[in-house]
Amino acid sequence: MINWLKWLLLAIVTLVIILSATLYLTLHLSLPILDGNSKTHHVDQPTSLSRDEIGHAVIEASNVFDAAYALGFAHAQDRLFQMDLQRRSASGSLSQWVGDAALEIDKAARFHQFQQRAYTVFDNLPSKQQELLIRYAHGVNAAIDELTLPPFEYIAAGVEINQWKPTDSILVIYSMYLDLQGSQVDFDLARTALQSTFGDAIYQFITQPSNYQAALDASIIPRFEGKVPDYPEAALSNTAFLHQEGKQINTNQSDLLAVSHDTNTAAKRAQYQGTELPDIGSNNWAVTGAHTQSGSGLLANDMHLGLRVPVIWYRAQLNYQESGKDVQITGVSLPGLPGIVVGTNNHIAWGFTNANLDNVDWIALDEDTPVETITERILLPNGEHEFKIQKSKYGPVRELNGKRYALNWVAHHPFSSNLSIVDFGLARNVNDAIQVGKRIAIPTQNLVVVDSQGRAAWLPGGAVMERKQASFRSVTEQQIRHPAARAEVLPQVVNPEMGRIWTANARVISSHDFNRFGDGGYALGARGQQIRDRLFEKDTFTENDFYAIQLDNHAQFLIPWHNLLYGLLELQDVEFKSDLAYLNSWKACACEDSVGYTLVKHFRQEVIQTLFGGILSQLDAQGVESRTLLRGIEPAAWQLIYSQPESWLPKDTETFDELLVDAYRRTKHTLLDNYSPKDANMEMLAWGNVNQLSIEHPFAGQIPLLGQYLNMAKVKGFGDTYMPAVQAPSFGASERFFVSPGHLDDAILTLPGGQSGHPLSSFFRAGFDDYASHAATPLLPGKIIHSRTFYKQESE
Repeated sequence: MINWLKWLLLAIVTLVIILSATLYLTLHLSLPILDGNSKTHHVDQPTSLSRDEIGHAVIEASNVFDAAYALGFAHAQDRLFQMDLQRRSASGSLSQWVGDAALEIDKAARFHQFQQRAYTVFDNLPSKQQELLIRYAHGVNAAIDELTLPPFEYIAAGVEINQWKPTDSILVIYSMYLDLQGSQVDFDLARTALQSTFGDAIYQFITQPSNYQAALDASIIPRFEGKVPDYPEAALSNTAFLHQEGKQINTNQSDLLAVSHDTNTAAKRAQYQGTELPDIGSNNWAVTGAHTQSGSGLLANDMHLGLRVPVIWYRAQLNYQESGKDVQITGVSLPGLPGIVVGTNNHIAWGFTNANLDNVDWIALDEDTPVETITERILLPNGEHEFKIQKSKYGPVRELNGKRYALNWVAHHPFSSNLSIVDFGLARNVNDAIQVGKRIAIPTQNLVVVDSQGRAAWLPGGAVMERKQASFRSVTEQQIRHPAARAEVLPQVVNPEMGRIWTANARVISSHDFNRFGDGGYALGARGQQIRDRLFEKDTFTENDFYAIQLDNHAQFLIPWHNLLYGLLELQDVEFKSDLAYLNSWKACACEDSVGYTLVKHFRQEVIQTLFGGILSQLDAQGVESRTLLRGIEPAAWQLIYSQPESWLPKDTETFDELLVDAYRRTKHTLLDNYSPKDANMEMLAWGNVNQLSIEHPFAGQIPLLGQYLNMAKVKGFGDTYMPAVQAPSFGASERFFVSPGHLDDAILTLPGGQSGHPLSSFFRAGFDDYASHAATPLLPGKIIHSRTFYKQESE
């Protein structure tokens, strides 16, 4: 018997070894070939693709087209699956891979018909840009053809690789429109629904101007001075709520509602669980040479995006000749696109943040306006799904409360997308860069640029729709300009007297320009104010000084909420003695060991959900995205707290103090249920634990046992919203970039992950430790360890 057990155990061990060896061999065979020579018809002169010790791609080419070919090859070697996801998400074809789970996502994308629009954009591009996309696609496909086995994601998903088309790169631009500015499409519709459902008084109150404004010209949009309106009867008469054992449930939007109860009272008002959308878009700031030791301008940029494995950006340096000049551009590229998105050519440096100008119109169609019905066929692993879209001459149509609205979005027009961003390579100063900035067509960004001569500038970079008056809600057909056109005259700030420029997704334009360019979903402005204030604390800055600002996690914004909560709990009995101790030692920062910060942040969120949940949940029930309204809710919340109108109190709640203390009780109990359900240990609510950085591969949860090794190491949370150091568990600074043109040896580019998406690559995690420890990774590539050369294949 014992011998049989031994043989069985030996057989199991042998089987495990064989399976492990097979898995390793399969993965190893899918590694790209990083050294050697190859021939192709798609380069004009010998072109090299090298990599340093962290996988930084360095390309030497005779012209920009050969450089595009090599960059496409590098992207496909290291990030092919990521590129595939980008094109499929924009075209609405994820369901072909994953089935019904992605059907609603695909329907949302098909509404925009980006697949068809990509061909129109390509046909309208200048011949140079068309050729760049063609060469880039050839590079991608050459890397695909060279694969011995496909990347592991394709094997795990059981899907095939399709060849890359030039128009697929335009789909990647569209994917960025959806990521960066898709919420703007929802914003105007949410405002329209708010006004039509609850009236103008509630609309003006909830959408009032921010109490945090930091425009570059210091202009102020006047604050709301009207009377706090009564709580709307329409929200009180919501019939969708049912009482079940003292709990309220919204039958249509149950996933957006939480139970509101405590140990002493029955349910009062259904609690809305919507939270602010992440501030997609980022920080950038600059100083002129008057505020650096070298006399050159100095730039900082950190783009806030979702964090995953592999990271969104790809390090690259492009070296080529154009117009008789040597060009060297170093920075981050986006797999799927030729060129550098953010970087420097040593004469200038540039960075972006989401500008949030209004580029959306929802047009209320007349009753007799004709529409056509288009049938989209979404492929599934086994079959297809038919999806019908209504389309008017203005754009795709959707219904809201029985009314038809057509979407006129900048992304739908041929002028929305181009590759003019590659022209930054030839810019020699700020003035040259401004001219490039006026031509580029991407989701509208705050473009901040500096040069080696000490100048600095800001302007909206990207496609902006021409209009005389911005729209904040739906407009009539008579109010719209048709066909749409691109704005040619845009505001700009060049060499401001104060020598400082800052943007952080809030309003940058003047209050005068606000009437023309509107509000496409500005951030509240607290983060921008904090950056501005830091820039005026010193007179001279270095790259490391800028890094310190980017890591600033001081909780200036939450101090009033902390003071409110502390004062409330101090008036109570011994119930909150330990809570007061945590609040007293909160450090006023989003620090990893601060329990008090966690309590204050979630208290604020619970108060806002309690006050406004009944209103916003009704908007969700109408099919609009109410969360877009939360970015600007702060002034209305404080006006309610200060004035304490009785009509805003939930049923069976006598005072605002009771409302606020109950909100804190729910906050604390929910947090403990989530983070310490057995022991109710308050120490487990330390911010570093609650906001732990978790950068994960999308397949990690689908692969038993081994999936965890696809993720980056977890890191104690540092930073939050409403401060320069933006960080959530899977969201935050997608790069940390600090550069002074002419002084690139001191430049920094830190990324939250490695270059390669292949788990066996030595570049898979390279660079992540610097990001996690807030260290400085040099911008410039290091010692080259791999190199391959592409030679021209002569025609026979």
